[in-house]
Amino acid sequence: MKTAALIRFLLTAAVVLLAAVFGHLLWKHYLYAPWTRDGRVRADVVRIAPDVSGLVTQVAVIDNQVVHKGELLFTVDPDRYRYAVAQAEANLRAAQANARAAGASIDAAQAGTAQRKATYDMYAEQAQRRQRVGDVISVEDRSNAAATAHSARAGWLQAQAGGEQAQAAHEQALAAIAQAQVALDKAHLDLARTEVRAPVDGYVTNLMVRVGDYASVGSPRLALIDSHSYYIYGYFEETKLPQLHVGDPVDVRLLSGGRHLAGTVTGMARGITDADNPTGADLLSEVNPTFNWVRLAQRVPVRIAIDTSKLPADVLLAAGMTATITVQPGPASRPNGL
Repeated sequence: MKTAALIRFLLTAAVVLLAAVFGHLLWKHYLYAPWTRDGRVRADVVRIAPDVSGLVTQVAVIDNQVVHKGELLFTVDPDRYRYAVAQAEANLRAAQANARAAGASIDAAQAGTAQRKATYDMYAEQAQRRQRVGDVISVEDRSNAAATAHSARAGWLQAQAGGEQAQAAHEQALAAIAQAQVALDKAHLDLARTEVRAPVDGYVTNLMVRVGDYASVGSPRLALIDSHSYYIYGYFEETKLPQLHVGDPVDVRLLSGGRHLAGTVTGMARGITDADNPTGADLLSEVNPTFNWVRLAQRVPVRIAIDTSKLPADVLLAAGMTATITVQPGPASRPNGL
């Protein structure tokens, strides 16, 4: 009987010991193993907003439609912008005509200057001749000749000033042409922007535009999810971060259907908001006077790239889906490099 009792005691002790060891291993796995159920599928979302304002005359897509880069999404009424292009073209032609007129004025001013110069040279030579002959010509005639030469010189200088003024007017006309050309280019750009097109391949989401709506500049009308930008964010407890390294392979199991995806750790966030110690209105820390006796480990976002080469064709990825993430630690994360 004593032997049977001893055997029962040993069996019971072995079972309890095994249960304790197994429980301890499970507890360590739960606390320190690099896995989490708090994974989220994320993607880059492009907020599509028109670059010009006007009535929406055409919506070329439907909600949740697949679109490719460059495809038309919706159209803003282009009539007003066509008129703006016509007005800008007319302004450019007027500026060009003004420039041609200014160029002709330069030619006329140069011809006038040359004529005034010739006249001045003639009168200056006459005045010099009369001064050389001395008393043969009266003092009055010599004075009149000198005055005429001075007057001719003033006319020549005035003609030169007129030429410079004509040159400045021509330069101003050329600047007006440049301004008119810029205005025309902007009018063409505005007209082109009446057609709102997809900047990336993706999925139309939350379509909030209808024919007849008034679209305002910069006001988003739909969201476009970039189909090439899906990734996973895993929110790991801080106690598990020492086991994670960039480049570690990851197994992702989606809650939707339990499908498995392959991935790689690409980075870890270097900061999260401290909800317990916000900054007050006077830029001083607001210290909470109470303390939570149970302190849970903080969760830090870890970014995981999806291996698209191993992505099953029938898997549906949607931003916001949940997943369980298990990281396979690399050699640097294992004890003694094993």
